[in-house]
Amino acid sequence: MAAPNDAEDRRARLLRVLETATVRLAHAGVESPRLDAELMLARATDTSRSAIHSAPIAISSGAAERFEAMLSRRAAREPIAYILGSKEFYSLEFEVTPAVLIPRPETEFLVAAALEFAAEHSGLRVLDIGTGSGAIAISIAVNAARAIVVAADISPDALAVARRNVARHDADGSVKLRLADIFEPLDGGGALGNFDLIVSNPPYIEVSAIDSLAPEVRDFEPPAALFSGAGALECYTRIAGGAGEHLNRGGAVMVEVGAGQAEAVGALFREAGLHLTGVINDLAGIARVVTARV
Repeated sequence: MAAPNDAEDRRARLLRVLETATVRLAHAGVESPRLDAELMLARATDTSRSAIHSAPIAISSGAAERFEAMLSRRAAREPIAYILGSKEFYSLEFEVTPAVLIPRPETEFLVAAALEFAAEHSGLRVLDIGTGSGAIAISIAVNAARAIVVAADISPDALAVARRNVARHDADGSVKLRLADIFEPLDGGGALGNFDLIVSNPPYIEVSAIDSLAPEVRDFEPPAALFSGAGALECYTRIAGGAGEHLNRGGAVMVEVGAGQAEAVGALFREAGLHLTGVINDLAGIARVVTARV
């Protein structure tokens, strides 16, 4: 056990290191500088954030070097999730890399809506379009008994990350990965088939809005997961157009939408012959999920 003076010295050094890092990150424009500094220091010292607050953690030279490397990356506005290599979503931990979009809290509303639908349908067959890290697909599979989820993405690199997350959560039997562009298989396999539920958080940002994005998003997250071709609604148009053909009778489609897009996406669903069934707001009151049925 360290002597009282040793413990006090360690605590004082720890606080100085955190304060210096917090100021540096704040000057760089980081939104949550203290929290990010604590998370990175916990990772650098191979401990937990709570331990940093409750114990006089010793910072070795190796830990100091690791912390400085992470701090430099965060000061350059690289997302904290990429630096740490993981992100919590729907109470599950997911690996994330620059090959995939970082899961957002608002996307949990889409998962919750899907699970509510799943509770009414045994043996649900689900298609997750643009799965990325696999966060949506795996969250549904883990929480919906007997559900089978086909997780499709156009990016082989994203599917590699999703595959590791599937293994992490022992979901190999319930999540099937496919290389596909919306409904079109690109992996030489058979057709994706029909489903009881289609979910998607597709790219929905217009390229013209790129300069308005935070550096963490604009400079680091994969453009293919952010921007939707010629227009913000391109993916929704394709999903709406093919949903009827790929949904079983009584099936549903649920998509996350950007702020102000719910009405236009709902109109696309109606034009495609689907029945609009609801719009779900997030905690900020923003229409975030549009749902429809065949």
